[in-house]
Amino acid sequence: MKRLPFVLLALCGALSACQSTQPESRISGIAFEKTPLANAKITLIDARGTQLHTITNMQGEYEFSRTALQAPLLVSVVSGGDAKYCSQNAQLRPVCLAAVIEKLAPTQIANINPLTDRIASDVAVAQGFIGPQQWVDSAKINALDPAVIAQARSYMQQAFAQALALAGVNKTANFDPATYPIHRNAQLVEMLSLLNHNRNYDNNSGQTGHTTLSDVGFRPLVGLMNSGAYEPFDFAHARAEQQAIHNAAIRIFVVGDSTSAVYEQLRFPRMGWAQMLEREFKTEANVKVIVGSRAGRSSRDFYNGRWFAQMEQLIQPGDYVFINHGHNDQSCDSARPERGIADVQNLCTYPNNATGKIQHPAGKPELSFYHSLQRYVNITRERGAIPVLFTPTARIKNAKGEQTTPVVHSHVTQHKPGSNYAFVGDYRQTIMDLARTEQLPLIDLGTASIRFANQVGDPGWKSYWLVVDKRVNPYYTETMGGSPQLPDGTHFQKNGAEVMTKLSVELINSNPALKALAEKLKAQ
Repeated sequence: MKRLPFVLLALCGALSACQSTQPESRISGIAFEKTPLANAKITLIDARGTQLHTITNMQGEYEFSRTALQAPLLVSVVSGGDAKYCSQNAQLRPVCLAAVIEKLAPTQIANINPLTDRIASDVAVAQGFIGPQQWVDSAKINALDPAVIAQARSYMQQAFAQALALAGVNKTANFDPATYPIHRNAQLVEMLSLLNHNRNYDNNSGQTGHTTLSDVGFRPLVGLMNSGAYEPFDFAHARAEQQAIHNAAIRIFVVGDSTSAVYEQLRFPRMGWAQMLEREFKTEANVKVIVGSRAGRSSRDFYNGRWFAQMEQLIQPGDYVFINHGHNDQSCDSARPERGIADVQNLCTYPNNATGKIQHPAGKPELSFYHSLQRYVNITRERGAIPVLFTPTARIKNAKGEQTTPVVHSHVTQHKPGSNYAFVGDYRQTIMDLARTEQLPLIDLGTASIRFANQVGDPGWKSYWLVVDKRVNPYYTETMGGSPQLPDGTHFQKNGAEVMTKLSVELINSNPALKALAEKLKAQ
């Protein structure tokens, strides 16, 4: 604030006319996702539909005049792209976040960060929106239920209570990430930097959905459900893991889907095989495995949905990137009654044909599975790291498509009555085609897992793939996939994840191109 001349200050003590010289009421905040979002686009919508726009400075800061605005406010930020792509998955999304401000003070803080976006997401879902972006796009704020906002904030406060206390935040039960002066607390800034933020995929529409959060090691905190409680955030563990990632001699990044992903504690013993991989390396080798795999994502959507972006910045020369897609890339049947059209638009990639020819619609090479995988290969090499291709693990399916053994290779598409595939082919063979052409290490986990499934037979496979009695974990009710009533022959429980890890290790050990990595494994 500029200082007024002494004479003018004296006059202002007696003249009401000097009120116009008082500082204007402001709304200001910081847009933050991992780091401050510089040169990002801010949009503010007030209760009357008034819209204001501005750009953040290099510190991620922005401000508006508070004059004539009416609470509540919905404030959003877009960084690294156009706002019109915030609700789409068909191309790389920008960073998009929102925050709700219930009341206005003369000088109002309005931060936007991953925590505010989850709170805004819960409020949006309560109003019938798929997620926060659809609320932002509506450009209006209907009457908000204070109880919904209070509950959303309470879920966050409970999950982060210990972390906030460690960060020196007093009265954590009153903490609001939108209105707290975050810039004054370096530990709180560090805590926010240890969160991975994203928005889910809505199966029915193909649009971005509710907000998801995970820690720096990609352990889910919230996002399985579109509202509700979080799993606790361990600040000390996340801080240590960040340091371990930074200090590792070699990092292995796992790019994949649900079969290799890390899961919520509430779904244990469900596990992805890559979750078990790090313990297979010698302690003195200092190898860190970062499992960024995400359930439901295809090779194309994993990139467009910014899941890979969270890992890419960490990749350094000499690291490895394990590329493990194929399950969800098969979502190419536009005639499927549920999700068909949306998944073709967002998830589907087409395999090479039987002669190895790359297939995709004219002018859309990104819809080729080969090209989609090749993008990860190119980025990995650009960063000086080593790409390794994996074939997808077996589904428990026999030649008739029944969930039983003998299991056969099923990562293929073919024309059949009632289906509509633009192109058909073999996804495993396409991975092998790319490995041969690009001279890449190949881990054929698909063939190895089929062999294992047929060794244990039926019902032996149910001890490895996801079949969990509710007496073990009440999450797996009779109507839940992965229960004895609805066996899941795609995903793994702990026993199966351990086996798939061991198979991967055996294949690494036997691959001459991975000799340097195999030397860091424990003796088998």
